[in-house]
Amino acid sequence: MRRLQWLMLALVALTANNVVAQTYDIVIKGGHVIDPKNKVDAVMDVAVKDGKIAQVAPSIDGKQAAQVVDAKGLYVTPGLIDMHAHVFFGTEPDHYLSNGLVAVVPDGFTFRVGVTTVVDAGGAGWKSFPTFKKNIIDNSQTRVLALLNIVGEGMRGGAYEQTIEDMDPKASALVAKQNKQDVVGFKVAHFNGPEWTPVDRAVEAGKLADMPVMIDFGGNTPPLSIEELYMKHLRPGDIYTHTYTLLDGDVREPVVDTATNKVKPFIWDAQKKGIVFDVGYGGASFNFSQAIPALKQGFFPNTISTDLHTGSMNASMKNQLDVMSKFLLMGMPLIDVIKASTWEPAKVIKREELGNLSVGGIADIAILNLRQGDFGFFDKTGYKVKGKQKFECEMTIRAGKIVYDLNGIADPVYPKPKK
Repeated sequence: MRRLQWLMLALVALTANNVVAQTYDIVIKGGHVIDPKNKVDAVMDVAVKDGKIAQVAPSIDGKQAAQVVDAKGLYVTPGLIDMHAHVFFGTEPDHYLSNGLVAVVPDGFTFRVGVTTVVDAGGAGWKSFPTFKKNIIDNSQTRVLALLNIVGEGMRGGAYEQTIEDMDPKASALVAKQNKQDVVGFKVAHFNGPEWTPVDRAVEAGKLADMPVMIDFGGNTPPLSIEELYMKHLRPGDIYTHTYTLLDGDVREPVVDTATNKVKPFIWDAQKKGIVFDVGYGGASFNFSQAIPALKQGFFPNTISTDLHTGSMNASMKNQLDVMSKFLLMGMPLIDVIKASTWEPAKVIKREELGNLSVGGIADIAILNLRQGDFGFFDKTGYKVKGKQKFECEMTIRAGKIVYDLNGIADPVYPKPKK
């Protein structure tokens, strides 16, 4: 009888221990947490349970987790948000960034650099959005959102993007409102000419759907006034992308005066107004000659993004972390670089459930190594700067599950199946 009682007590104790061991799915130990929304900038532990942030505290018992991640010496941040990318990959060779071959499949290029949310910037218009949703949004582990192109055909390139007749604000707003879970705004891109019609129609769609507009100012000779764009056409919360570009041929006005090397006075007024200045690095949309003097004068971007596609990722841009590394090198404080890649874009696209590590929130997490060494960074002109630090992604967690682990820092690497 005593032996039976002892066995029963042992079984109860074993069951209790197993319950304790499974309090959390993941505990991240000893990392330097940077969570700009919650003003956290300290070494903390983070616990994850059922896809949510369960606890952020100075010490959490790792024995309570199915997996423990040793993040000592690493930065733990909210999952990165790339607010300007092109992921409407397809099989049509003449479709450019709209169901075409120049866009990329998101999951292959997001998790390995800590990005958990990507916004496709104008690849799909209201006509092509259903294909984008079916093929990409609904079949990606990465959270994929969309800025609808004001052109119904989307970013098919060439004459398609010059067709004012296909810029329908009412149809665009209707599709956006019908797909609020996926659409976060509108995009103007690549229009060449003196007309303000593309911008104004996109803003009209934005007003109808209560969503922001992103402007990739095209080109014209002489260039259209960016001061007029900011002050007379855009609203607070609207986005100006490719902020630090200097195009050949005097077709787009730069933010830094090339004669004086000073940020133009109205730029400060525009930022105070609420215009969002986005990096949108791209293949030809970033110049150190603009960015270095701008940052030295304190003109930082609100949001850091890549303009990811096959051309940019294989040129000077590389990826989200490489762009962040450049801005860190140019003097942007670390916490601001993280904020411009997490909490700020979340607010801009009105998805404030993202970009933070609030308890109860979605467990999208990036664990980053700020490597020390000798690194080279260059722009489209070949201008090169050398740096001593470069971000590298050690781990990405999406909705509470490890989706990328560079060096197997999870213990165990794969969670044991629950019985």
